[in-house]
Amino acid sequence: MAKIIVLGAMKGGVGKSVSTFNLAYSLAELGKKVLAVDFDSQANLTTCMGVEDVAEVPATIGHLMMNQIEEEEQPEPEEYIMSRKGVDFIPSSMVLSAVDAKLRIEMGAERILAGILEPLRDRYDYILIDTCPSLGALTINALAAADEVIIAANPQLLAMMGLQDFLKSVRKIKNRINPKLEVAGILLTMCEARTNLCKVITEQVSETFAGQLRIFDSKIPNTVKVGESVYYSEPLLEYAPGCKACKAYQNLAKELIENEG
Repeated sequence: MAKIIVLGAMKGGVGKSVSTFNLAYSLAELGKKVLAVDFDSQANLTTCMGVEDVAEVPATIGHLMMNQIEEEEQPEPEEYIMSRKGVDFIPSSMVLSAVDAKLRIEMGAERILAGILEPLRDRYDYILIDTCPSLGALTINALAAADEVIIAANPQLLAMMGLQDFLKSVRKIKNRINPKLEVAGILLTMCEARTNLCKVITEQVSETFAGQLRIFDSKIPNTVKVGESVYYSEPLLEYAPGCKACKAYQNLAKELIENEG
C-alpha cells in the first residue's frame, strides 16, 4: 500500500520539481516501486522525465481530473501511466489549468485527485505528487489526497516567510478535510553552505521548529550539476552520481524509509 507524499512550497524556484524527480529515482534505487505525479500545469516534472511535447500527450493528470469532474469513465492505468527507467509517472499539461478553474465551482472538489490515486495505491510503495507553488484548488486537492507533505524551502528570507503560511494551510486541511495528513518534514534546497545567510537562516529554521517539525538532515546543495541534469532529462543518479546533490537525495530517500520504521 503506497504512502502518498506531496512535495509542496508556497514559493516557486525552490527546486521542488527537481526534488520530486530525484527523490523518485533515489527511492527506486533502494528497491521501492514509485509513481511520480506531475500536478502542476507548467509540467516541469513531465519535462524532467523526457517528454518533449506535453501538448501531444493524449492522457495526462488534467484529462483524468476532467473525467472525474464530469463523472466519465477513466482509461485503464496502462493508458495514462508512463515509465522512464524504473520510475512510473503520470504526466501533466496545460489541461490542468482548465481543471483548476473548474474546481473552484465544483461540489466536493477537494477529494477529486484522491479518487484517482486511491485505486493505484496497491501497485506502489510511494506515490510522489509535485504541486504548483501556490495554495490554490490544485494544491488543496493534492494535500487532501496525501498521507504526508514534504515542504521544500531554500534558505532565503522570502522563502522562509512563506513557510509559516504553508504550515498554517496544512493544519487547516488536516482539521477540515484530511485528518491523516502529516508534515513529513522541511527539506532545505539550493543551500549555499559557504554563505553566512544560508547558515543563519538554516539555524533559525532549526530553532523555530525544534521539537515540532522534522528538518531533514539531508540538505540539497546548490550545484550546476542539478541544472545540467534537468537540461538532459536525466536524474542525478545517471548524470552525476558522485556529486553532492545526488548523495543528498539518496540520503533523503533513506531518511524517508527509515522514518517508516
